Amino acid sequence: MSSTRVLVLNSGSSSVKYQLIDMRDGSRPAAGLVERIGEQTSRLIHTHVADGDTREQNGPIADHEAALKAVAAELGRDGLGLDSPELAAIGHRVVHGGMFFTEPTLVDENVLTEIERLIPVAPLHNPANLTGIRTARALRPDLPQVAVFDTAFHTTMPESAARYAIDPKIADRYRVRRYGFHGTSHAYVSRETARLLGKDPSEVNVIVLHLGNGASASAVEGGRCVDTSMGLTPLEGLVMGTRSGDLDPAVIFHLERVGGMSTDEIDTFLNKRSGLFGLCGDNDMREIRRRVDEGDERARLAFDIYIHRLKKYIGAYYAVLGRVDAVAFTAGVGENSAPVREAAVAGLEGLGLAVDGELNAVRGDEARLISPADARVAVAVVPTDEEMEIATQTYALVNGSGNLT
Repeated sequence: MSSTRVLVLNSGSSSVKYQLIDMRDGSRPAAGLVERIGEQTSRLIHTHVADGDTREQNGPIADHEAALKAVAAELGRDGLGLDSPELAAIGHRVVHGGMFFTEPTLVDENVLTEIERLIPVAPLHNPANLTGIRTARALRPDLPQVAVFDTAFHTTMPESAARYAIDPKIADRYRVRRYGFHGTSHAYVSRETARLLGKDPSEVNVIVLHLGNGASASAVEGGRCVDTSMGLTPLEGLVMGTRSGDLDPAVIFHLERVGGMSTDEIDTFLNKRSGLFGLCGDNDMREIRRRVDEGDERARLAFDIYIHRLKKYIGAYYAVLGRVDAVAFTAGVGENSAPVREAAVAGLEGLGLAVDGELNAVRGDEARLISPADARVAVAVVPTDEEMEIATQTYALVNGSGNLT
């Protein structure tokens, strides 16, 4: 029996998301989520797609090892366990790969050591990613484990885009540079946008707008990222759900000196209490739009600041690329908020950007164009699929290495 299935694991600080994907046809026999790991109120939701059965477990799950063992047990109940001969590999999302990891990588002890070395620049994410990998390796030590890095797609940025204007010796010593994140999403969406236009990715220049609670933009030239909005950490760039995005660095010094805030307090403030939430008390765009429609001025200001920043990046990346074939909206807000899409390109008709009101209002799960038929630049909605991107990269690496039976 050929091994054609990939288990994709996304281990967060207190959660594990997973999907089992069959690479023969892209089907997903099972998927699920473990959340609130380490709490008394932990929950596991598992869906066996073949029969539509969804099962839920509630109760304490002590740690990631216990979580992954529970996931393995649920998969086993459906005949899809980790011991299945159809399982080719496990693909892991790893948030930060620095400059060392530029492509999907088979995990060994050296890889784990390097991921651990990157913890200072990804303290919230890499430790959880590491725990997930180590636990999965312990459960199936004979199975190929592949790390797919959020930062990898952005390693093609030229130094002029990746470097900050600080002493290179200091920057290199402390690994300070612009890495970018959401790379699996930007890679997938830029490629799918080219497909939607009926062209090869190498022929297409795309501005990708990944707009979720975390948000980032990228300029993709012929399939390669040449600029992106997030930097050393996911704090830089667009206005996000709870993150400030771009900020004068002196604000931090001011808050410390004048406001008496500690480094940790400022870190929490900018990452968890800023952005849309900091501006109006909500980080859900649906709720913000409801409040805007009711005349709430705080919500209106938050929305306007969000859109203003978004337009600035569209214009900036248009200048970086020189020629733009498409602007693609993706992720929760990008895929579902017609008002955001409309407002983001309003006034940019001189750049060839516009949306058709009727097309923009249509909701759906398929990639689609929402620009007028005669638009110079296509505007698209392209649902992201980071799990499929991780599975595709994992399967290609393992299949090419000869480990696939």
